Amino acid sequence: MPDLSRSELAAYAACAVLVALLGWRALKSDGGAGGTETAAASGGRTVASTSTKGSSDPSSVTVGAAGGGLATVHVVGAVRHPGVYRLRVGLRVQDAIRRAGGVRSGADLQAINLAAKLADAQQVVVPRRVTSAGASTAGAGAAVASAGGVVGSAGAPGAAGPPVNLNSATAEQLDTLDGVGPATAQKILEYRAQHGGFRSVEDLGQVSGIGPKRLEALRARVVV
Repeated sequence: MPDLSRSELAAYAACAVLVALLGWRALKSDGGAGGTETAAASGGRTVASTSTKGSSDPSSVTVGAAGGGLATVHVVGAVRHPGVYRLRVGLRVQDAIRRAGGVRSGADLQAINLAAKLADAQQVVVPRRVTSAGASTAGAGAAVASAGGVVGSAGAPGAAGPPVNLNSATAEQLDTLDGVGPATAQKILEYRAQHGGFRSVEDLGQVSGIGPKRLEALRARVVV
């Protein structure tokens, strides 16, 4: 190996330093230009995004989606298969009845709102038609005196009839209650359809037009 002068050694050393510096800058540039990937999970869905240095519009890919809205409803009354069903939110009462196998003979569909939208935890009550307990046959409402066979009326004028069932009564039957006219009877039917029926007589006080005094007057005349 030939002997190198001091000036030659200094030149070689400067070249080595320069090569090392250029290599370090090249490695740093390659590391910053690479793409990065991030993944985040939020609200039941996973979002993966990939970004590249110098790009103003990073791409993103969404995997999965939030679950669709379902309503759990309880269908009871005059239907073929009463029970609890899960249906899409926004379906109608008639869809819940169809899911329960349809109505049975004697169901009173005019007493409920078939077009009402379903809501979660709603109870759909399909009532049966109630035959009016009208005047009885001759002799049932009369008393016969044992001496002379004199017939007289046994019922006092204005005597109250049987209690009216809030969950099955028609508008005409509700109209027979004291202080309940056609307009209030319709409000009772609408409340029954929207809330899936009355759970207690106290719920009648939630109907527009029925205050505390009227509720007390009707308490002995209605049942659920």
